[in-house]
Amino acid sequence: MRNYLFVLMLIALTSCTKNTNYYTLNDFEKVDKIDVHIHINTNRDVFVEQARKDNFRLLNIVVDISNTEEEIVEKYNYRLDTKTRYPEVSEFATSFSMQKWDDPDWLKNTMNWLDKGINEGAVGVKVWKNIGMVFKDKNGVQVMIDDPKFDAIFKMLTKRKITLIGHLGEPKNCWLPLDEMTTNNDKKYFKEYPQYHMYKHPDLPSYEEQIAARDRMLDKNPDLVFMGVHLGSLEWSVDELAKRLDKYPNMSVDMAARIGQLFYQTKEDREKVRQFFIKYQDRLLYGTDLQDFGKMSAIEKQTQMHDYWIRDWEYFVTNNIMTSELLDGEFQGLHLPKEVVDKIYFKNARKWLKMFPNQQEK
Repeated sequence: MRNYLFVLMLIALTSCTKNTNYYTLNDFEKVDKIDVHIHINTNRDVFVEQARKDNFRLLNIVVDISNTEEEIVEKYNYRLDTKTRYPEVSEFATSFSMQKWDDPDWLKNTMNWLDKGINEGAVGVKVWKNIGMVFKDKNGVQVMIDDPKFDAIFKMLTKRKITLIGHLGEPKNCWLPLDEMTTNNDKKYFKEYPQYHMYKHPDLPSYEEQIAARDRMLDKNPDLVFMGVHLGSLEWSVDELAKRLDKYPNMSVDMAARIGQLFYQTKEDREKVRQFFIKYQDRLLYGTDLQDFGKMSAIEKQTQMHDYWIRDWEYFVTNNIMTSELLDGEFQGLHLPKEVVDKIYFKNARKWLKMFPNQQEK
């Protein structure tokens, strides 16, 4: 009888100890979290309010979508305003315009603009897919990210220890017809934005050329701290992503807008994806690409944000069988240990982006 009771106590103790190594859905609001990839393009406070409720802090990123200097400045001012009013919730990253690339003063003016942003608190500088996929110089030549004209910018960022945030290329699905894409969100996006659907633009650089240009840039700048957003445009294969992380020790990635591809790979081989997250736990950052343009009602926007965040939390912390509109079929949550979750959601942002350096964890 004593042996039986001892075994029961040992099982209970083991179970209790095991459970303390993992979060649950109920821990969502208790745990410090940072979303390292959002875009607030309005002065309203809806985004910040929901972030506070869900215990999130934010990296609000400027993007050079329009190629106009005026829009860059407008977006920058939105982000600086949010940081100024809510420094405990929001950091920001700046960007620069490609509009006057052929102007002899482009580099000097761009360096001055970036210097202003860094001095005002920018923790990173974003480069976007228009470099490599859209913008051409006066001779009609596609400008790629390894162009020597960018070298001075990257050297300055290296010297000042500012992270280069790179959306370079697109998901590999972009070079496939819609009906061959692996995730529903890619099918929807490239149907709505055919100008970025590279399957329809065979004259532009290929997927492989986009990745190769990015890698050449990193080869030239080995000390540059680089965060490849959207899983570094290697979202289709954790094996391929692992190769880059092994090769470039100063490279990290966020998973913004590519969680569907993680779901897809998890559906195919959950254990491979889980072990990837555990092995590279110091190099992966949580991000979403959520945006606020002030068009949705406050309730709709905050519901969207919470639903997105809680879905991803369930994927990382539980072993639940899940479904998502992002892809067809079921997949199982990764059930990652607490130490891995804490790094992905918080500590890695502090390490790679130096976010909120004076704040303590709650």
